[in-house]
Amino acid sequence: MATTGKGARAGNAEFSQTALFHYLPALVALAALLVVGFFADWQRQKNEYNNLRNVTSEQLGLIKAKLDANISGNLKLVQGLVGTLETEPDMAQPRFAELGWRIMRRAPQIRNVAAARGFVVNLVYPLQGNEKVIGLDYRNVPQQKEAALRVRFSARPIVTGPVNLVQGGTGLIARFPVYFDTASGVQRFWGIVSAVMDLEKLYRDSGLSSQSLPIRVAIASEMPDGRLNPAFYGEDEIFRQRPVVMRIKLGHEDWQLSAIPKAGWEMPRSDLWQFRAVLLSGGILILAPMLWAGRLMQERERNIRTLQDREDELTALSHRLQVALETSKIGIWEYDIATNGLIWDDRMRDLYGVDPSKPVAGYEDWASVLHPDDFEKAEQEFAAAKANDDQYESKFRVISSSGAIRHIRAIGAPYRDSKGHKKIVGVNWDVTADIHLQDDLRTAKLQAELQNIELEQARMRMESAALHDALTGLPNRRYLDQIMVERERVVTDVKEASVTILHIDLDRFKDINDTLGHAAGDVILKHAAAVLRENIFPDDFLARIGGDEFVIISNGTHDEEEYGALAARLVEAMSRPIDFEGHECRVGASIGLASRSNDDGIDQLLINADIALYEAKRRGRNRVERFTDTLRHVAINTKRTADEILRGLEQNEFVAWYQPQFDAQTLEIVGLEALARWDHPSKGILGPDSFLRIAENLKVVASIDEIVLQQALMQRYRLAASGFHIPKVSVNISAQRLADESLVNKLKQLTFQPGSLSFELLESISFDGDDEELIPQIEKLKELGVDIEIDDFGTGYASIVTLLKLTPRRLKIDRQLIRPLSESLAQRQLVSSIIEIGKARGIEIVAEGVETSAHAEILRDLGCDTLQGYAFAPALSPTDILTFVRERKWFDRFDFVSAKSAQSA
Repeated sequence: MATTGKGARAGNAEFSQTALFHYLPALVALAALLVVGFFADWQRQKNEYNNLRNVTSEQLGLIKAKLDANISGNLKLVQGLVGTLETEPDMAQPRFAELGWRIMRRAPQIRNVAAARGFVVNLVYPLQGNEKVIGLDYRNVPQQKEAALRVRFSARPIVTGPVNLVQGGTGLIARFPVYFDTASGVQRFWGIVSAVMDLEKLYRDSGLSSQSLPIRVAIASEMPDGRLNPAFYGEDEIFRQRPVVMRIKLGHEDWQLSAIPKAGWEMPRSDLWQFRAVLLSGGILILAPMLWAGRLMQERERNIRTLQDREDELTALSHRLQVALETSKIGIWEYDIATNGLIWDDRMRDLYGVDPSKPVAGYEDWASVLHPDDFEKAEQEFAAAKANDDQYESKFRVISSSGAIRHIRAIGAPYRDSKGHKKIVGVNWDVTADIHLQDDLRTAKLQAELQNIELEQARMRMESAALHDALTGLPNRRYLDQIMVERERVVTDVKEASVTILHIDLDRFKDINDTLGHAAGDVILKHAAAVLRENIFPDDFLARIGGDEFVIISNGTHDEEEYGALAARLVEAMSRPIDFEGHECRVGASIGLASRSNDDGIDQLLINADIALYEAKRRGRNRVERFTDTLRHVAINTKRTADEILRGLEQNEFVAWYQPQFDAQTLEIVGLEALARWDHPSKGILGPDSFLRIAENLKVVASIDEIVLQQALMQRYRLAASGFHIPKVSVNISAQRLADESLVNKLKQLTFQPGSLSFELLESISFDGDDEELIPQIEKLKELGVDIEIDDFGTGYASIVTLLKLTPRRLKIDRQLIRPLSESLAQRQLVSSIIEIGKARGIEIVAEGVETSAHAEILRDLGCDTLQGYAFAPALSPTDILTFVRERKWFDRFDFVSAKSAQSA
C-alpha cells in the first residue's frame, strides 16, 4: 500500500507537469499577443506622430515659402530704386516720391522708404508724417549709427529686425548701400537707402494670421553661436516641444521658424483606447479556442496515463527476462568432483564445438579442443582449485573444428549440494573480441605515437617556415615580433638592461629590381643577408622584415663606438659591386641606429631606429644616422604638422596671397602671382617653408595648388568687378599637380580667358631626365590657353635645353641673381645674357626679388619686361590687394618713370 501511495503521488506530480504542457501553446500565444499588441500600439502612436509631423512640415513649408517670397520681393523692388539712384545721384524729392509710390503700390508691406546721402536723410516717401526725418544724420543717432556704418563697410544690403517702430507696430528695416561712378570711372559711396517693412502685414500675407491654420508657429532670430533669441512671434514654449524647424536667411542673421500641431503631438485618447479594445477582442478570440483545446488534451492524457501504468508493470517483467536472456551468452557448467561428471549448457557446447545432440559432454570434450600451448597451464589451474577447494579462474585458448582460435575465460566457485557432494559451478565466455581489441589498441597506440612524432616534426618544419623568410632563410617579421615580446619582458624586469637596434634599408634596390627583374633582386637580397650574417655580433638577432628592409637586435653588450663601427662596416660591405649575368649591380645601405638610453620599450626603440633611418635617407642615403632626442622632436613636430595640414585642408585654412608684377617701363600692374599661405588658427599666416616639405610627403601639394588656382581666378574677377583689370594671374604648380591626369579636365571646367592664367613650373621639376614625360601634359595646357613660365631660372634644374623643349611664354630670373645686381658688373652681364637668350627665343623676362629702385632701373635698362619684388609690394592678403591697386602709391617711390608714363598713371 505504501508503494502504491508513493506511485500515486509521483503520478500526480507528473500529471501536473503534463497538464502545464497542454496549456503551453495558449501561454505562448498569450505572450505573442502581448508582444504584438504592445508593438501595434506603439507603431500606431508612432505613425500618428509621423503623420502629424509631415502635416506640420507641409504647413510650415508653405508659410516659410510665402514669408521668404514676400521679403525677397520687397528687397528686389527696393534694389530697383537703389539702381535708379546710382544712375541719378542728384535725384530730387518729386522723382523719389514717384518711384517710392510705385514701389509701395506693388509692395503693400513696405511702410516707407528713405534715402540718406552721405548718411544724412534728404529723400523720403511718403513725405507726409515723415517731414522731421529730412536732415537726420544716421551717424548722430546711436540706434542707427552701427547699422548704417555696417552697410557702408560691408558694401552689401543688410536686413535687421524685427524692431519696434516709432509709428507703432514692428517691422523689418532693409538698408542698401548706394554707389555711383565718377567721371573718371571710379566708384564712390553715395549713401544708403532704408525701407521699412510692416511685420504684421508680412505675417498676414504669409498666412500666419489665418484662424484656420492647424499649427502653432514661433519665430526667433539665431545668435552667431547658434543659440536663439526670445521669440518675436509665437510662444517660446514651442521651441521645447520637438517642433518642426525651418530657417530663413536674411544675410547677416537667420530666422528659425518652429511649429507644432495645435492639439500637440499626442494621439487622441478616445482613438487610442478604441484601438486597444479591438486588439483585446482579437486576442480573446484567439486564446479561447486554444484554452478549450488544452482542457480536452488534459482529459485525454489522464485516460492514457491510466492505461500506461498497467503496461509499465508488464514491461518491467519483460525487461528483467530480456536481461537474463542477454546475460546467458556465457556458458554455464557444473563439475561434480566425486563422480568426475561435467554438465554443460547449450552455450558451453557452442563455445567448444560440441554437437548439441550429444547427450552428455565430458572432460574429454574440453581437453580435446584446448590449445597445446595452454593445455598444461589450464590443467594445473583447475587441479589446484579442485584440490584446495578454492576459487577457480583461468584463461586459455581453444581450437574450433574450422581451425579458428578462440580465447576463453573461465571462473568457478566450489560449493556443496544438499546431499553434501562437493561441486564446482562456473561460467565460461568468449573473450576473443576483447583480446583482439586490446591487440588493436596496442597497435593503434604504437601507430599514434609514430604519427605524433611525424606531426611534431612537421609542426617544427611549418613553424620554422612561418617564422623565416623563404628567400634568405632569415627570421621574418613574425619571428621579430616574438623576439621583441621576449626582449620587452627582459627590459621590463631589468630596468638597466641595454638593447640596440639597427634598421637597414637597401638603396637603389628598386632600380635594380625594375631594370634587371626580380631574379636580380633576389640575388641582391641573398647577398645582403649573407653580408649581414658575416658582420653582426655572435649573439645578435637578424631578421628580414619585408622588401629590402632588415633589422638587427643586439643585447647591448658593446659600446657606441663598436655599434658605429658595425654600421659603417655594413654600409661599406653593401656598397661593393655584385655581378648578375654580366651586369655590375651596386646597392647601398641606409642604417638607422637606436640604443636604449632610458625606460623606452622595445617597440619604441624600433620606432626610434626607423626615425633615424628616415633621417639617413633624407640626408643622402648610403649612410648611418644615430637616433637622438633632436630627431625625436623633429619626428613629433613633423607628425603634428602633418596632422594640422590635413585638418587645415578640411577646414579651408589654406589661402592665396598675391604679389603684384609691374611693367618695367610704365610700372603699371600687369599681373599677380598667387602664393600659398596657411592661415593657421594659432600661429597666424605661415609661408610655404613652414609646410611645403611635409605637404609633399603627404601627397597633398596638388590639393593646395588647386585651392590657390581657384582663389586666384576668383580674385581676378573681384578686381575686374571693382574696375581694375589685371591682365593675368600666375600660380605655382608642383610636379604632383602637373602629373595629375585629371588636371586638364578640371581646367576645362573653369572659366578663364586664354593668356589670363599662367603656370609657373617650380625649380623641383626637371625636364632633362625622368620628368620629360610631363612635356605632353604641358602641351595640353598650352592648347587650353594656359601660359607656361619657368620659375627660378639660373639656380634650379632649368637649363637651355629646358627652354628648347618647352618654349615657355615667360622666364623668371631667380632673386639670387638679382640681389647683387647693383654692386657687381659681372652679375649685370650674366643677367643681361639671360635676358638676351629669352629675347632671342621670343620669351618675356620677369625678374623677381627686386628690392630697390636701383634694381628696377637697371633691369629696365637691360630690357627686362616685368618686375616683381619688395621694392614695389610684398605679398598681400586678398583684402589688402584691392586697397593697394586702388591707391597706386608705388609711383611715389620711383623717379625714373617717364613723364608720359607718370601722366597716364
